[in-house]
Amino acid sequence: MAENQSKATQADAPAQAPVLRPGRAADPVPAAAPTDAQPSVPAPALTGTVGVTKPGEGSGAAVAPDSRAGEGGDKTDGSTERVVAESRQRKLRLMLRQCDRVLLMDFDLLAMNDWPDNYTLAEARRSRDLWLFSALLAAVVFLGGLTGVVPAWIAGGGFGVFVMILLLGMPAVRRIYTSKPSYLDFLVTRQRMLREARRHAAHLEGADGLIWQCAQMSDFNPALRNSRFSHLLRLSESRILPRQLTRREYVRLYLIYLLEAEKAYSRVQRAFFEGNQKAIDHGWQDVAAEPAPRT
Repeated sequence: MAENQSKATQADAPAQAPVLRPGRAADPVPAAAPTDAQPSVPAPALTGTVGVTKPGEGSGAAVAPDSRAGEGGDKTDGSTERVVAESRQRKLRLMLRQCDRVLLMDFDLLAMNDWPDNYTLAEARRSRDLWLFSALLAAVVFLGGLTGVVPAWIAGGGFGVFVMILLLGMPAVRRIYTSKPSYLDFLVTRQRMLREARRHAAHLEGADGLIWQCAQMSDFNPALRNSRFSHLLRLSESRILPRQLTRREYVRLYLIYLLEAEKAYSRVQRAFFEGNQKAIDHGWQDVAAEPAPRT
């Protein structure tokens, strides 16, 4: 009975460590059978694997729109830059085509370095006045002899002097004793130089006018905006500039403007070729183009 009570006590007691008895092997405590089918992986491991994703799977969905947006922005910026470059190249090409006649300028013809100055002209005028006075005095002496006021021999001498003075006034005879141009020669030289300058200006201006079209290059040379050129620009726009170059001052002012326009043209040409090189570097073959042939 005591043995049954001890067995009952052991049955009611919780599972204890195996008890070794003399002469018997150890009886291990039987493991409790699992009630539910559970995976062999511990719970913490399971909870940890729920949120695990492969690299680039979960974050790729969020990164892809940003990358596509960046690519779209780069394409938009690239197309905008290309349009701006193409517009700039077209504008520079138009400037080069409209103002290329400035390279045909003849500096010596417009500078008029051989122009007779006022001092030389005044000296020649004094020589002319002296010649006229001498011829008039000899004529008076001759006429006085005809009226009997002056003796006949003096009148004859006056007539001879009058003839000699007239002969000395002739260009062919005057060149025998002097190589100095006369007052009339200086006037003819001035008129010839002005005529040649107007003819050259008409060649440069053409049918459309030159310098008023070169005014669009003022961004490359601010000197073209000077107010002293405004009258010339209006005349060039009206296609009547060559006829109005009646004085040397006007021709020299026209020459100064052409020199400034030539500087601006060289800068426009440099900017055009730099834009061409940039377009070639970016692969914009339709933007990179050579300037139109000169007319």
